[in-house]
Amino acid sequence: MGILKRVCDEILKDEDADLTVLKMAELSYMTDYFVIATADSNVQMKSMRDRIIETLKEVHHPIVFYDKNSDHDWMIVDAGEVVIHIFTKKAREFYDLESLWSDAERVDPSKEDEG
Repeated sequence: MGILKRVCDEILKDEDADLTVLKMAELSYMTDYFVIATADSNVQMKSMRDRIIETLKEVHHPIVFYDKNSDHDWMIVDAGEVVIHIFTKKAREFYDLESLWSDAERVDPSKEDEG
């Protein structure tokens, strides 16, 4: 199972995560995928982040960076080829990464073979 699917499976444990995956490989040298999710509270954001970090560690996948504080409206987990953005609803609407990267292909992570 690829790292993208593992991360998305963890996020989808939260019913209202509003998961979006953007394929960035054609548009950016930074990463292959942006994973965008919404949390209802800072507690839920922290829980989601912690589960993602634990999943990455379990499979010995390198973590470039992650927000360690839990009082933000936007948290990032940078796992190299996959960058996870966890927002509050208000911050997700404000930053609107989906519109900013509207040229990016939206993908279904269950069908994406990224290794």
